[in-house]
Amino acid sequence: MHSLVTVIFKDKAPITVELTTEQAMPRDEAREWLDEQFIAFECEPLRATGKLLMADRVVVVAQGAGPAKFAESEWAHTFARATSAVLGKPVITVDADSLTITY
Repeated sequence: MHSLVTVIFKDKAPITVELTTEQAMPRDEAREWLDEQFIAFECEPLRATGKLLMADRVVVVAQGAGPAKFAESEWAHTFARATSAVLGKPVITVDADSLTITY
């Protein structure tokens, strides 16, 4: 499956990563990587209950990483692989400023 992951930051050019089937990441590995990034960036759950959906985790990790981290192509590529794996959609847009994801 071909996948396209785009991350948007206000006043910055969108970051788009195109993935091929060969670049797929196993779902459990993707969840673990996102968990590690969530902790590394000291992210907070979006919901007062503390429940964190995978889509929430993706968007807060993107926000926590910021444009500087996405400038690192290897990190951006791994983020795209993990995002594609956990959300399972061929086209994903993450708006880090408004904390939204569209498919």
